[in-house]
Amino acid sequence: MINRWLFRALQCPPAPPPGGDATPFENMMSQDTTTSSDTEQKSLFRRVAEVVERIRPAVQSDGGDVELVEVTADNIARVRLHGACVGCPSATMTLQLGIERNVRERVPEIVAVQQVH
Repeated sequence: MINRWLFRALQCPPAPPPGGDATPFENMMSQDTTTSSDTEQKSLFRRVAEVVERIRPAVQSDGGDVELVEVTADNIARVRLHGACVGCPSATMTLQLGIERNVRERVPEIVAVQQVH
């Protein structure tokens, strides 16, 4: 059975263009002075984080939560599920159909989304 939030998450509008109101995460990321490859990786992390932040309210409405842990050098996003998502039989489907699909659709550089514990 597909969670009701999945349908809402799949229809969430794209992230707003850069230059709008910055989130605390964006403010933190903009303060770092790093090399070009580090900057590209942080930009990728920021873009994935924006997608995850748009999905979180839907996951939270079902008693769970999702946290972006890292984006690897191989462009794999690693997330951690919390709350009701832990041990839920639908968590794999939520991860694949909800989170991974949205992330890969909006950030094409990402090749996979993996769950970490």
